[in-house]
Amino acid sequence: MAYSRRPPLLALCLLLVFATAANALHFYLDTNEKRCFIEELPSETIVEGHYRALEWSETEQKYVENPNLGILVEVDELETQHNVVKTRGPSDGRFTFTSHDSGDHSICLSSNYGASWFTNTHIRLYLDIVIGSTKPDAEHDRSHVSELSQKLRDLNMKLEDVRREQQYQREREAAFRDLSEETNSRAVWYTLAQIGVLLGTCVWQLRHLKRFFEERKMH
Repeated sequence: MAYSRRPPLLALCLLLVFATAANALHFYLDTNEKRCFIEELPSETIVEGHYRALEWSETEQKYVENPNLGILVEVDELETQHNVVKTRGPSDGRFTFTSHDSGDHSICLSSNYGASWFTNTHIRLYLDIVIGSTKPDAEHDRSHVSELSQKLRDLNMKLEDVRREQQYQREREAAFRDLSEETNSRAVWYTLAQIGVLLGTCVWQLRHLKRFFEERKMH
């Protein structure tokens, strides 16, 4: 069984242009040969394939359509070995599947001829794979909205805490200012009282000295 590795076109398209990727090619098969390709897919991605097989005619010396020719399509997840698709179809048919897990997926095609039939038959197979965008995840969207709502509520609570803290700081500042003004006022009155006491003491001493000297003169 031959494997061909194709570039991860889906990842490139999703990241750059977010558009649908279409991969068309053709290859040749012998009767008992299976050809596989590997596609790297994100999870929950829809993949559609269209194939068309032509059989070599020795009589006409060209590839022609054969209504008896059938194609077997098998799709497996390489990491889990889970079989996603296994279907037989006509020489011109389609297949569709959805990737359940992200990672490499093998897409294999082979003819449905047995080993004893047309052992020398050669087949030209045209394959067109269209990789669509991921399926909408309603549950993920709802959880994302709920998460955003919770973040908004948390942000509002933090803003409310900041507002209360600012209000508390303003109240503390006002109380400190009132206390400072009251302390300054008391200090001024205390200073004035000291000055008054000193002035009163000076006056009393002067009067006492004056009386003392007057009494000395009288004697």
